[in-house]
This record gives sequence, C-alpha cells and structure tokens, in this order.
Amino acid sequence: MDEHKNAEGLVREFLLFRGFTQTIRAFEADLAADVTQGYQVEKTMQLVFDVYIPRYQIEKLAELMDFLSLSLFAPGDSHCQATARKLHTGLKRFYLVHALQKGRMDRVLDFFKQYGGNLLNEGDDWQAWFALPYVKDPSSDPQFQVYFSKDWLETLMVSFRNFLCQFFDGIRFPALLKLISKRSNYREIKQQLTQSREKCSSLEAELQGKEEEIIMLKAALKNQLTTSMESSRLTDGDIDISSVEKTSDLANSSELSTSRESGSVAFEPLTAENVFLLEDFTEVTVRSQESFSGHTSPITRCRFSPTGSNIASASVDGTVRIWTYDSSVSTSRNATIYCGAEIMSLDWEHKSGRLLLLGTSEAGIKAWNVDAKRVVCDLSSNQAFPRVLDIKCSPTDPFFVSAECTNADKLGRRFGSLSVWNMKNWKAWNLLPLGEDPPVVTSICFNHNGKMVAAAGDDGVIRLFDMNGYLPITGWPAHDGCAINCVRFGTNQTSIFTMGSDGKVFEWSLHNQGQVLQSYDASKFTSADGLKLPRHEMALASHGNSLLLTSNNLYAPLINFGRGRPKALKSLEHKGPVTSVDWHPHLDTYVTGSVDHSIHVTSIG
Repeated sequence: MDEHKNAEGLVREFLLFRGFTQTIRAFEADLAADVTQGYQVEKTMQLVFDVYIPRYQIEKLAELMDFLSLSLFAPGDSHCQATARKLHTGLKRFYLVHALQKGRMDRVLDFFKQYGGNLLNEGDDWQAWFALPYVKDPSSDPQFQVYFSKDWLETLMVSFRNFLCQFFDGIRFPALLKLISKRSNYREIKQQLTQSREKCSSLEAELQGKEEEIIMLKAALKNQLTTSMESSRLTDGDIDISSVEKTSDLANSSELSTSRESGSVAFEPLTAENVFLLEDFTEVTVRSQESFSGHTSPITRCRFSPTGSNIASASVDGTVRIWTYDSSVSTSRNATIYCGAEIMSLDWEHKSGRLLLLGTSEAGIKAWNVDAKRVVCDLSSNQAFPRVLDIKCSPTDPFFVSAECTNADKLGRRFGSLSVWNMKNWKAWNLLPLGEDPPVVTSICFNHNGKMVAAAGDDGVIRLFDMNGYLPITGWPAHDGCAINCVRFGTNQTSIFTMGSDGKVFEWSLHNQGQVLQSYDASKFTSADGLKLPRHEMALASHGNSLLLTSNNLYAPLINFGRGRPKALKSLEHKGPVTSVDWHPHLDTYVTGSVDHSIHVTSIG
C-alpha cells in the first residue's frame, strides 16, 4: 500500500504541475470509489460482504465483478472467465437470500425487474429463481434451502477470497509502481551495505587483535617448551633445538584446532602428517568467489538448480535456504524452509526446475514449489525406513528414486530400501529389489537418459537397475568390502565413479564389469580418524575431467582425471571441514558447504 500511495502522490504532483485541475478532481473521485481497495484481498471482501450486499448496492457489486473480469483476465482465458462468472452468480444469489432474510421483498422484486432479461440469457439455472418471491418459506423449500445454510455462505466466501488472492498476486503492475519498488529496494540495499561495511571494519579490527594474541601465545608456549627442554637436558643429555621448535609448532596447531567448534560438531586435532600433506597441494586458480552465511548450523547438503541460477542448501537444524549467488539473477525464488527435522538429502526436479525435493531423518519427503513458494506435497516414506539418505529425480520423466534406511537395531545393524515415486499423483510406484538382507544404499544416481540407476551400498557393492522394468541389471563388489559413500555416472556415460569409506576414488568401466580405469587415494582428506561427516560425497564437473570431494580438512580436494596420473588441487579454505559439494551444470563453478555454517561459490579458470 505504501507503494500505491507514493505512486498516487506522484500522479497528483504531475497533474498539478501541468495544471490539469479537472483531471485531479476526477482522479480523487475515482480514488474515493476504489473498487479494488488497492488490490487488498481483505478490504475487497469487506466491501462486498459488509457494504455492497448489506446496503443493497447491487449496481456497485456488478461494476466490481465486471472490472475484475475485464482487467485481470485475458479474453482467451476461458477458465478464469468461467470462474468469475460462477462467483458473480453466487454473489447475486446471496444478495437475494440476504434481502429475504431481512424482509426486504421490494429489493428482491427490483432485482428481477432490473436484471431479469440478462439472467435468462446467462442460464445457470436462473429460471427457478423467478419463483423465489412467491415461495411461502424458501428457506425450507428443497430448491432453495441450501442457499440459506451457513455452510453455503462460508464456501462462497472462501472461494471468493481464494479467487482474489490468486489473481491479485498475479496482476501485472504498471512501470511506475515497479520504479518505486526498485527505488525502495535500492535504499534498503544501500543501508544494508553501509551496515555491512561497518560490521566488516569492526570484524577486521577484532581479527587483527586475535592474530596478535595468537602470535603472543605461540611465542610464550615456545619459550616455555624451550625452558623445559633446557632443564631436562641437565639430566638427559643434549636435545636438538630444531625438534623442540617443530614440536612447538605442532602443539600450537593442535591447540588451535581443538579450540574451534561449529554448532554441536567439534573439530578434531590436525595431525602433523595432514598439516604437511596439505602444504604440498596447490590451490586452484580462482576467478571469483562468493560466500553465503545464511545458515546457523552445519551444512548438510547444497545443490545447484538445473539452470544453475539458484542454489538450495540445507543444514543440521532442518533449515533449507534457496538463494542466488549472481546479482544479475532475480531473487523471486529466494526462500527459507523450516522442516523441523534434519535434512539428509535434496534434489531438484530437472525438466522445469520448479520443484525441490527434501528428504528428512524422520520419514519425510517434501516437494517445494519455488514459484508458488509453498510445499505442494508432503510425503511419508515407510516408517520402518525413516532416514531418507538420498533422493534423485529422473532427468527425463516425472518420477524420482529415494534411498531410505532403518534406525540401528540393538546389534547396530541397519537395513535399506529403494523406492520409486510417481510425481504426477505423488504415490509410491515401485520398490527396487535389494535382496533378503537389504543393505543400506548410501547414494544413487541416474544416467543421462534416465533409463538406468546406479546404487552404492554400505556392503561395498555397486548395483545397476533398469528403470523400464525396475529390475537389477548387474553389480560388482568394490573398495574391498568397505562401504561406498557416493556414486556418479561419468559424463561420457561409459564409466562410473565411486568414493568409498576407505578414502579411495575409482573410475569403473561400464563395458568391462569390475575393471578400474583410474583411481586416486583421497584418504588424507577423508580419513575416518578426523571429523565424522554425515556422509562424504563428490561432484563431477560438466566437462567430465574434474571431481570435487568433501573433506575432513578445511579444503575440498579437486582431482583432475585425464591423461596420465590424476592430479589433485585444493579449494580455498573454509573455517571448518567441507560437508557438501556440487558443480554448476554448465560453468566451471562449484559450491562447497561446511560445518562452519558457510557456503562458498567459486568460479575457477
């Protein structure tokens, strides 16, 4: 409404400037008789049900409905026109019922005298209503008694409110209102930018103070260790001072790393081996990097939309954020979704990119429509398999596959299930067979045409399924029986990549079952001795030569597969282990999420 008032003020100012006094008076008169009440649903409802009908202003009610029909709908939109006609008919009948209930038979007779000819042309069973003034007790007459009920009135009001909500939200506003809205947004952004700069300056000063404090603590600890070693030398002989310095540096590194925490997940001490190994890796060449800090707990998953315009990210506290990293992209799809349970998996519907599927730890699968900004379907998976570990949508057809597992039994065992869901009626379609003691499926993926699904299990077996008959095609053991954390089809569709809990990455041939084409040992990044992540994952670049992995270190390893031996680089540093990764579907841009609550979008080249 503020934007409307600002626009009206600008129109008045311009008319006064041009000397259009008669136009100003007409403008003020039209504002006083504003039939849409500034496109506010509740005020329009009050105007109809509290003013026009109780005061028997049937002409104004007709003007309002004619305005809505002519202004909001295209001439060829027959469905919307039909809906408006039905609602207009319902309002006319309520007008007659209200007049009879108040004993105003004169208003009923005037209505039929004024509109009788038009009503006969409209149809809608109006012929029987011409007998209404002559029925002794219409409220008990089988033909009319439903219109005197409270339920019918409530249904009419709900339908009319929904009608107004739908079409007021979809109305195209004039350029003047858009200009005012952009100016208001510009002022807000400018104010936020000023506040962010002030906060950044404050944080930089605080960071500088902390760095100086760390330097002083290191020096004090080194002096203390040196003094201690010199004292022990009197009894134990000579000790090389260089070893003392190295021990001091490692102690400082361990002390600092153990003091950091992120939510409920703590950092494990970095070992000397990992520290020196990380120094041997070259950082990727970065063209730009954007950071997003909208979450308040560790990140569990982050995924680019099919076009790459939006990113969906989830955190341990059950919050999902949809956002964009590119300032040139509209923020109309930005949203925050509170699911009330940990988000274990998410994926975008590929064909339209309008639906985001969310899998929770409490047997929930939600479908969020990014345009309507609401949950369009809230499914419940099998209660025996409450943890929805992964979700993947078919790239070609309206269905998706979900991987669920049970909670651990007394012996610590878990069992898995693979379900196929129809996205047209949102019902479970089929189950993919996993055997008598079904293993937990940790990761699934479709091939390029959606005809085949690969599933990775905690039993270390890769399974391929035919999605035409929902039957297994083949399978083979991998990673020497260790659980497989993630599986991805190669971009050339002739190979498949797996990442095991042993930290090894293999590229397998699809033509020669069990043949390893290339391999890389990433255990230095994914060692189980460090931080326990929800589940390690990997992402394959669109050009098919680069594989990005999650990591227990502060960096995500980027492995370049190609001719010769695979080469690994490291991403720019997070402040905590990297828990989720994904590649842009078309560009050399990737996203990384961390337990430090932050997300980085990095463009390389």
